Amino acid sequence: MIDLQDIHSLSEFQRNTKQFLHKMKQTKSPIVLTINGNAEVVVQDAASYQEMLKRLERADAVAAIRQGIEDFQNGRAQDAAEALEELRKKRGIPR
Repeated sequence: MIDLQDIHSLSEFQRNTKQFLHKMKQTKSPIVLTINGNAEVVVQDAASYQEMLKRLERADAVAAIRQGIEDFQNGRAQDAAEALEELRKKRGIPR
């Protein structure tokens, strides 16, 4: 979650980059940077960004698994062995 107190101008970030980087590494929180008063950029330390990507990947995998289970339960999928047997017959592949 972005802390609404951590919104700064790009020029402030450029003037005090080392301090901002140190703060981000300690807090693991991103900083929002503004350009002409509009939020334009979110800056985050690399470790926190990588962790966020891992969590997103896990969430995507869980969602895909849930969708597969739902599809199977609602008859929109078939057992792997049945699908392979059907494919073998369709392609004329002997056992």
